[in-house]
Amino acid sequence: MKFNVYLLEFALFSLLRKGGKSVFVFILLTFLIFLLSSVLFIADGIKAELNGTLKTLPDITLQRLQAGKVVNTPLSRVEALLDIEGVSSVMPRVWGYYYFKPAGVNFSVVGIDDFTPIYTEGLQKIVDEHDVKALEKEEGMLVGVGVKEVLQAFHYEDFFNFITASGTWKKVQISGVFDTELSLQANDMMLLPTKSLYEIFGIPKEEATDVVLRVSNPLEVATVVSKINRLYPDMRAITKEDIRVSYQSIFDYKSGFFLSLFVVSAFTFLMIVYDKLSGLSSEERREIGVLKALGWSVDDILKERFYESFILCFSAFLLALALSMAYVFFFDAPLLRSLFSGYSTLKPSFEIPFSFNIPMLILLFLLSVPVYIGSVMIPSWRASILDADEVLR
Repeated sequence: MKFNVYLLEFALFSLLRKGGKSVFVFILLTFLIFLLSSVLFIADGIKAELNGTLKTLPDITLQRLQAGKVVNTPLSRVEALLDIEGVSSVMPRVWGYYYFKPAGVNFSVVGIDDFTPIYTEGLQKIVDEHDVKALEKEEGMLVGVGVKEVLQAFHYEDFFNFITASGTWKKVQISGVFDTELSLQANDMMLLPTKSLYEIFGIPKEEATDVVLRVSNPLEVATVVSKINRLYPDMRAITKEDIRVSYQSIFDYKSGFFLSLFVVSAFTFLMIVYDKLSGLSSEERREIGVLKALGWSVDDILKERFYESFILCFSAFLLALALSMAYVFFFDAPLLRSLFSGYSTLKPSFEIPFSFNIPMLILLFLLSVPVYIGSVMIPSWRASILDADEVLR
């Protein structure tokens, strides 16, 4: 198809002549593509965040169960776990959730020590950049960006008052704010010296919340888990693979909401296509008849209709992509993000990480622009192959 600048100019003026009809189709196409691309951006961003978090998790997490509930693990078990063949390191953790009632959110509170390694590289890097001994002396803590924003909203600029397990107040200084690439993991986190955490949660010093293990050979994780089950039957082992399956289950469940949204949007788009395929309006048929009478060939008419439909649909596609990227990555996708993150107040708000899934966008393009162009071209071709007087009648 040879490009003709005069036909392009005619197509542009044709869109302007149709006025309200062109604007209505343009807005509707923009909205449908915006809706679908926004959901894709949200899903890809959160999925990339979860996959990034998964890579930083320990190979095995051990929790002690009593009466079906998770209870603290005695530190005396650490040496026995370290003696298991294949285990490279054992790290007891002291952590928990602290509910901040005024904001209605839970903060993840993690204990840190000067000489005890952290179970993730990202948190270890944060600890290495700060003086843990100084935190212990001044009774301070490090907080994530999301925590800092929530506390500032309630006028906690330099310190925060914890309510301990015994019902007393414990004042802790805010010594620093950290930010990581994995906002979903660390955005709601408080890092305190383990000594302070024992006091806040009322945990005996000879116990830990749970224990995490590193395995030298990832292929031996299942073997190590079986040895742990024989050694301590009251402990539940959660592997990295278990967490991955859990993440996938969440997305499979949430995909049902996306599928419903996709079906509604696709149905609306197909209704537009069906309306186009069912035939041209009397005005459009009259226009083709006049062009035939003026000596336009079938090829010229089809080129003009192609330019007209392509300009309308492709410009709607580009605008929808730009709006959806701004909506998701700049405004954090209000309303739609709830399809995947839920309405729970478990975490302070976090930014959706940028993720650009090119294959999915190409598929979205192929299912919108060419389909719409085809719905315009087919009835135009049917009308253009007829004689001019027949079309005008």
